[in-house]
Amino acid sequence: MPGIEEIKSGLNKKFKNAVVAVEEQNPTRLFVDIKSAKVREISNEIIAMGGRYLVSIGCDNISRDGTLGMIHTFGFDKDGIFLSLRTSVPESKPVMDSITPDIPNAGWSEREFMDLLGMKFTGHPKPKRLILADDWPEGVHPLRKDIPWNLMPPAAEDVAYQLDECPEGCSIVPVGPYHPTLHEPAHFAVFVDGETIKGSDYRGFMTHRGIEKLCQTQLTYNEIPFVAERICGICGSVHATSYSQAVELAGGIKISRRAEYIRTIMLEIERVHSHLLWLGVAGHLIGFDTVFMQSWRIREPIMWLGERITGNRKTYGMIVIGGVRRDITPEIKEDILNVIGKVEEELLVVQKAIQGDSAIHRRTKGVGYVSTADTVLWSLVGPVARARNVDIDVRRDYPYAAYDEMKFDVPVFDSNDVWATLLVRLLETFESIKIIRQCLDKMPNDGPILTELEAPIPALKHGLAAVEAPRGEVVHYVITGEKNAPERWRVRAPTYPNLQGVPLMLLGNQLADVPIIIGSIDPCFSCTDRMEIVDLRSGAAKTASRRELEELSRNKR
Repeated sequence: MPGIEEIKSGLNKKFKNAVVAVEEQNPTRLFVDIKSAKVREISNEIIAMGGRYLVSIGCDNISRDGTLGMIHTFGFDKDGIFLSLRTSVPESKPVMDSITPDIPNAGWSEREFMDLLGMKFTGHPKPKRLILADDWPEGVHPLRKDIPWNLMPPAAEDVAYQLDECPEGCSIVPVGPYHPTLHEPAHFAVFVDGETIKGSDYRGFMTHRGIEKLCQTQLTYNEIPFVAERICGICGSVHATSYSQAVELAGGIKISRRAEYIRTIMLEIERVHSHLLWLGVAGHLIGFDTVFMQSWRIREPIMWLGERITGNRKTYGMIVIGGVRRDITPEIKEDILNVIGKVEEELLVVQKAIQGDSAIHRRTKGVGYVSTADTVLWSLVGPVARARNVDIDVRRDYPYAAYDEMKFDVPVFDSNDVWATLLVRLLETFESIKIIRQCLDKMPNDGPILTELEAPIPALKHGLAAVEAPRGEVVHYVITGEKNAPERWRVRAPTYPNLQGVPLMLLGNQLADVPIIIGSIDPCFSCTDRMEIVDLRSGAAKTASRRELEELSRNKR
């Protein structure tokens, strides 16, 4: 793996006429400005050098220089280096080569900025709408700065998403947009031959909230953490930390070591309750409600603990730019130790029961298989990747907060299936408890928990921060602005890359395994109670109730 000097010299040497500028923000952050004509070629070179694709950021620079910008970001995991490849095209001809044919996980990012900015990507294999509603008017791109943040075009009639073509001889089983196994609206069209899955298509983003646009136009830097933690009902501390770190990096703000330790404690408390929540949901999806009830019973004291630390059971309001809002007192320290000790003791019993249960083995082993090579190719993250023998973890690979002083293991398995995902989450819960104990033991006894800013944050500085959420890596990218608010704020949650891998996980499996395969990536989807099955060969259609669907899944045990 190359170091930062090797990356710089390699790109300068091979693409001398295309690299416009190189900015080394610090030993872990590299920004490379290039001519757009070489974007695909240089992106492929970064992958060949060992880079892993993270996310792309589109931005409106029209009022400044008449361009639309695109920033493809990559990570070099073994060296802890993030690289941002920046380029732009004129607003009058917003066209550049797509990198999706070589880096498939870039597909959604490029489609997103076709919708939101009106960009075009030559060679994109699936240039369909992603973010905008199907009845949104053509030519109105809401992330452009001349579009008001509260624009609400009138709804249109008889407009619907056009599914991908179903393979010949297969039937379409629509799962969602409301479904017992999906806790938020999303639509999977599953193509089946009998009970065997032969393909699928996905239509989501039905509750797109426009948070990035809202925060770029209506809120200030210090207000945004309270919105950021509402991106996800589970990962509040994760998003608030990632956003705050991105601003702190861009603005050159250094927070106290004590605040970094408190952030680490909050992040690991969040991981413990999230993994226990998921374990219960996974048990429910395969008809094993004892796992559900025990996991959630063990989880509940963690929620009460969060309330005693922060004043809130969830959406804690704890992490802000410059540090944290509440301290860990000696009394709270003892409370935390008592609670995590009890959780550890009870979870050991559940772990032993799960690992010896043959029914759980039958429902998860070999299910949702994706090869390690495809996991890398599709840039999957978190427990989904680690269960498929991809050894990545932002806490270890790109240390932030107090993780540089923590000793912990990163569980990785090579069965590449849902069973391995379950094991990763179980073992990570014990590692989180180990990290919390280290934090309480090593945390400095004094020092401020919040650093006050001495001067305004300068404009047009770039900051990229990643945090390892329970579901996988969260990425926040901030370009600072001139009005005490970001010029651009881009959020990429782990479900974003992992959902793009679901068609691979579904392929070749049985219809009854759809709930646990989708559930294994831990998407936050809401639910209602039915689905419709249509046989294209006979034209017959029937509706399955929630009870019938649950029985279909549970009877496979």
